Amino acid sequence: MATVTLRDEQRVLADAAEISDFLAPFGIWYRRFEGTDALPENPSDQEILDAYAEPIEQLKAEGGYVTADVINVKPETPGLDAMLNKFSREHYHDEDEVRFIVHGRGLFHIHPPEGPVFSIEVAKGDMIRVPRGTHHWFDLCADRTIRAVRLFQDVSGWTPHYTESGVDAGYQPLCFGPSYLPAASL
Repeated sequence: MATVTLRDEQRVLADAAEISDFLAPFGIWYRRFEGTDALPENPSDQEILDAYAEPIEQLKAEGGYVTADVINVKPETPGLDAMLNKFSREHYHDEDEVRFIVHGRGLFHIHPPEGPVFSIEVAKGDMIRVPRGTHHWFDLCADRTIRAVRLFQDVSGWTPHYTESGVDAGYQPLCFGPSYLPAASL
């Protein structure tokens, strides 16, 4: 389940409803999807798309998305560091960034124009939409593994536009997860 961390406020949100309420003013939606255990141990991209065809079609209808694919990143992925370097710097896109996590974990940092930088750690069963134009960056967690369904409004995908603000340099790519949170934060 997702965790939102506001580092500058030393505050952690771990309740799905609280997370959704916090993200809504930024135009970000967050949902939980149970049922990700229906996949085999090492599913193909097509098996993943088939298993989640219904929610994918629903999301396509809701957001005007025209295509979906699967990204499957693991430590042995060729060119992994170069790929991650493209997304670990602050950037934005001309279309929404939609992810439905089916395995692994990752960390979105969001830099709203008005408000503090905050992070959203996503894990298996989390769905998130970061709207077009939102300044953000993404890192994998320590195990460097994530498998996610991606939805696009343009069949050619999206391109990152780098801000070169340097804000991302002040935030380490740390993933927390419930087992690492202080009891008072839960």
